[in-house]
Amino acid sequence: MAISFELTEEQAELRRVVRQFARDKVAPRAREMNANREFPLDLVRQMGEMGLFGLPFPTEYGGSGGTYLDLCLAIEELGRVDQSLGITLEAAVGLGAMPIWKFGTEEQKLQLLPALARGEKLAGFGLTEPGGGSDAGGLRTTAERDGDHWVINGTKQFITNAGTDMSDFVTITAVTSQQPRAVTNFVVPTGTPGYTVGGGYDKVGWHASDTRDLYFDDCRVPVANQLGETGRGFANFLSILDEGRIAISALATGSIQGCVDECVRYAHEREAFGKPIGSYQAIAFKIADMESAAELARNQYWYAAWLMAEGKPFKRAASVAKLYSSEAAVTAAREACQIFGGYGFTTEYPVGRFYQDAKILEIGEGTSEVQRMLIARDLGLPPARVG
Repeated sequence: MAISFELTEEQAELRRVVRQFARDKVAPRAREMNANREFPLDLVRQMGEMGLFGLPFPTEYGGSGGTYLDLCLAIEELGRVDQSLGITLEAAVGLGAMPIWKFGTEEQKLQLLPALARGEKLAGFGLTEPGGGSDAGGLRTTAERDGDHWVINGTKQFITNAGTDMSDFVTITAVTSQQPRAVTNFVVPTGTPGYTVGGGYDKVGWHASDTRDLYFDDCRVPVANQLGETGRGFANFLSILDEGRIAISALATGSIQGCVDECVRYAHEREAFGKPIGSYQAIAFKIADMESAAELARNQYWYAAWLMAEGKPFKRAASVAKLYSSEAAVTAAREACQIFGGYGFTTEYPVGRFYQDAKILEIGEGTSEVQRMLIARDLGLPPARVG
C-alpha cells in the first residue's frame, strides 16, 4: 500500500505564499489589532485577493477549484501567527460559505457563492443558541410559513463573522414543525427587518475576530431563502461541523507550531546562569514535546482531510484530530508561557496571545467531551444512560 504525506507543488506553493503573508503582513499587526479588538478589514480583503476564501470551491462559483486540505493549510499558516485571522478564514469558508455550496440550489450558489469565494463578503453560521451549548438539538428558534415568506423568531449566540462591514448574510437553523419536530435551514440577509446583530463579547481570546449574538423578531424571509430540504436542517448543519473539525484542528496545529517557533527563538536569545536557556533539558524537552504534538496534530488532520477527499468515512478521524490538536494546543501554550516566564504572562509576546486563544479550541465546533462521545459511539461502546 502506497502512503504519501507529500504535498503537491501547488499546495506547497500555497503554503509558502500564505506563510509569507502571515509573517510579513499579519504578524506585525497581531499585537495591536488584538489589543484594540480590531477586526482587520484590510487584511481580510487582502486574503480575499489572494484567493483564500475560494480555495475549496469550483471556479464557476468564483473559487480556485482546490480541496479542503488546501483551505486547512492556509488556516494553519495564519493560525501560526494569529488565531483571530485563522478563525476568520475558517468560519467564513467552512461554516459561512460551505452550507451554500453543499445544500443550496443552483440559483442560490450562483447568487451567493461568488462574492464569498472572492472574499468580498462574509457569511455567518447560526446554530448555537442561549442555553443550548453542546445540546445543539435543543433549538428554540422557530420559522412559520406565512404565504410566500417564512417568519423567524429566536436568538443565536457566539456567531462568527455576522457583524462586520463585510457581512452579507447568516445561515440559520429553525424549528419548522413540532409534530413531528423538524428543523430547516434559512439564509437571512444582513439588513432584513426584524434581524438584529448584537454587540460583541468581552472574550478571553480571539480578540480580533468578530463574534455576536443574533436576534430574530418576526423576521420575514422569502420562501426562496430556504436552504436545503425541509426537515433536513439539523442533519445538514451537523455534517458541516464534521468537516469543520478538520479545519479547527488545522487552526490548533498552527497554534502549537507558533508556540514552537517562538520558544525556539527565545531559547537561543534568553540566557540564565550564563547559558542560553535552550541548553537546559527542562526547556529543551518542553520544546521537543511541543514539536512532537505539532507533527502528530498535523498528520491527523491531513489524514482526516484525505479521507474526506476520497469519499471515505471521516467523522471519527475528524473528531480524533480535533480532540487531540485542541488539547495539545492548550498544553503547548501553557508550556510556552512557562518558558517565557513573566514575559509569557503578557501579550507583548505572541505566546501570551496563544495562551489566551487556545482554550476556545477545546470548545468551538464541538467540545472535547462531545468529541470523546462521538469517538466512543463510533467504537460501538454502550450508549450512556440517563436516570
